Amino acid sequence: MFQYFHELCHMGNRRLLCLLAALGVNYLLFQSILVPYGNGRVPWSSDSSGFNTMMENVNIPIIEDEGMHNDSKSSLVFDDVSKIEVDRNDFHYVGKNNSLELDNVGSKKSFMEILSKESKVDFSVKRFSETKRGISAISQLVQTTNVDSREYDRVGSGTSQITISSTNLTHQENSPKINLFASDKIKAVNVTRRKPKCNMPPKSRMLIQEMNHLLQRRRASSRATRPRWSSKLDMEILAARSEIEHAPMVTHDKELYAPLFRNHSMFKRSYELMERTLKVYIYKEGKKPIFHQPILKGLYASEGWFMMLMEENKQFVVKDPAKAHLFYMPFSSRMLEFSVYVRNSHNRTNLRRYLNDYTDIISAKYRYFNRTGGADHFLVACHDWAPYETRHHMEYCIKALCNSDVTQGFKIGRDVSLPETMVRSVRNPQRDIGGKPPQQRSVLAFYAGNMHGYLRPILLKHWKDKDPDMKILGPMPHGVVHKMSYIQHMKSSKYCICPKGYEVNSPRVVEAIFYECVPVIISDNFVPPFFEVLNWDAFSLILAEKDIPNLKQILLSVPEEKYLKLQLGVRRVQKHFLWHTKPLKYDLFHMTLHSIWYNRVFQINVKK
Repeated sequence: MFQYFHELCHMGNRRLLCLLAALGVNYLLFQSILVPYGNGRVPWSSDSSGFNTMMENVNIPIIEDEGMHNDSKSSLVFDDVSKIEVDRNDFHYVGKNNSLELDNVGSKKSFMEILSKESKVDFSVKRFSETKRGISAISQLVQTTNVDSREYDRVGSGTSQITISSTNLTHQENSPKINLFASDKIKAVNVTRRKPKCNMPPKSRMLIQEMNHLLQRRRASSRATRPRWSSKLDMEILAARSEIEHAPMVTHDKELYAPLFRNHSMFKRSYELMERTLKVYIYKEGKKPIFHQPILKGLYASEGWFMMLMEENKQFVVKDPAKAHLFYMPFSSRMLEFSVYVRNSHNRTNLRRYLNDYTDIISAKYRYFNRTGGADHFLVACHDWAPYETRHHMEYCIKALCNSDVTQGFKIGRDVSLPETMVRSVRNPQRDIGGKPPQQRSVLAFYAGNMHGYLRPILLKHWKDKDPDMKILGPMPHGVVHKMSYIQHMKSSKYCICPKGYEVNSPRVVEAIFYECVPVIISDNFVPPFFEVLNWDAFSLILAEKDIPNLKQILLSVPEEKYLKLQLGVRRVQKHFLWHTKPLKYDLFHMTLHSIWYNRVFQINVKK
């Protein structure tokens, strides 16, 4: 019996050996098929010189994430390119294959590394496969591509995209750079830049009609934070609200043009109460140049002029914070970017932290910010990044912003849309003001400017050099002569086209009013300046972005009588968009302060 059992064991061992031998032969045959031609290394070679040579030829720096050391081994395979085996602390050249894949063995996770099609070295990927799990590589990458892309999108950086071309790996001077990040919790691969959000259409759109409905709803119900304790100053604002809501009808007004306003009588009464009641405390904290140092010239001049005039003002400003209805935080978003932002870092976190530290300081030193959560505090900022910089720690403050984009957190009914003014002369900010009368404006529509964002190229595609009545141009050359030509075109045109650029706002809106040209605003999600009080239908046309192909037909469909009323509205509204070294009644300084006051009046919430 024992001898029979012994023979069975020998027979089983022989069969096992035969099976192993057959598997070995098959393996060698299969590997022989994969052996590359020419100077390539066989898959079982341990020589890494080939990989090093390839990496030198393509100039691809490999950046290891700390998570790579948690895994025992990973492999990366390129289509018709060299296969790379990633060990803990080294990379080895191991041959060629026909797929692009990275199997993270230690963590049993996989991700795809794909080179940018924008690079000068071309790659080709015919097939994406995940041999361990059989999951689509594209699906895997879509699910895991998230390296806090919201941060980088807003400053022009991008996360990985699946884009490959060609099969050559040859030495070139400006070859691509690859960042490989592998860890137990792989989120994404930072390989190539995708289009920043400012160069892409928005995912959601809000047109002017929806904004009007939203303003009415928010006027009906307060959304401000309820204060931690009551104040008699809150009662004064509530009393002002009651007076504004029951304002007597104004029939004859020599100072104001009634059609410009949503409710002329309410605006008139509110402005009077602001002059009589409002007191503002300006925080002294904050160091120059970010605080208390205004910029008075250029695109960001609005925040600077307001800061200068507010700090010089004696009618509204009080030295005792206990007497203030509102609190002003006087910082320059332009100087914040200039002083703190690390150029080309694509990271604005330090800007936000800087303002966060500032609010921590005033919250610790004063009790007023904590009383309302900042609801009675306001800021004035014109830089495109201001919505991001003031998020979270200043979330409940009243924000007067040039970048009044409802998709970036602008709150209609609480925040104020600040006009973006291009000031060319500090001594005389009204230089070159005015334009030709309506009868002498021979050009139907005019636009000239840089191709910022996604919308302006669409405008030029449809209208550049397509119609003599439509002077739609690209960038104008630099120089005084061309600048004057630009101004003369605006002074001679019936309509001035104001398309959005990188952001929803554009200085052309105020420029058109400045030169008495009817502005045609084409910017979805843009809340026009002083939206809470002005009736923009009385002096402008606001079109949806989708209407660009029909732009001329829309302009020609406006009756001459209506155009003359629009042009009259532009001339009458002009004084509300002008800066003066010594502020005048109803000018841009007072209009900005009034809108801040007005929104506080209708959003105030009191402790019961």
